[in-house]
Order: sequence, then C-alpha cells, then structure tokens
Amino acid sequence: QLQLVESGGGLVQPGGSLRLSCAASGFTLDSYLIGWFRQAPGKEREGVSCISSSGGSTNYADSVKGRFTISRDNAKNMVYLQMNSLKPEDAAIYYCAADKVLVSLCVVEYKYDYWGQGTQVTVSS
Repeated sequence: QLQLVESGGGLVQPGGSLRLSCAASGFTLDSYLIGWFRQAPGKEREGVSCISSSGGSTNYADSVKGRFTISRDNAKNMVYLQMNSLKPEDAAIYYCAADKVLVSLCVVEYKYDYWGQGTQVTVSS
C-alpha cells in the first residue's frame, strides 16, 4: 500500500526554522515527482514547492522563495522541506504529495495522485 507520512511540524517563533520530512512506504520515491502543499484555516490549499524524481528540478511558490528549500534522499526514500525565516503567514497544515511522472521542469501547482495526511506548522510568538 502506497503511503506518505509527513513529520517535523510544530510550534516555532517568527524567524525560526523547521524541517519537514516526507517518508514513503510501499513504494520507492526515486521515480516520483514530489510536491509540498499547505492549507491554512479558511484558505485554499496552495502549492509550496516541488522536486523532480532526480532532484534536478525544483521550484517554489513566490511566497517562500529564498526561505524554503526542498530536497530528497532517494536512498532513504525521503523528501524534506527546510523552512527558514518563518512568518506567521506560513502557519498551515503541510502536505507532501507524489506522482509517478518524469518531468524536466516541475511546477508547483500540479495535480498529484498520492497525498499524505499532513503535519501542522504553527508560527507564533
């Protein structure tokens, strides 16, 4: 059974950092495009970042460029989202998503087939 599990969320002060992890089970991530999304209360889900299966292509929403970094370790079947300089508006439930597709350039707003359950990120003093 293909499953994605996010972890690493929590409460952080503005300006702080968190690293989210996305672990895959039931399949190997090395053939999958991976994305991170977030949804804040009362708002629509928005794409945050994406990374191609090889890691050669990454992309970010304008709101997080320069602050967030997506990476993957296919040997560990893991994808990460390093979030620095967090702002209150970054608070949301963060989801990772996967799709078995090869792309040369990934786009943040992509319709993925598989989704995790999410991890809560709270940014507050």
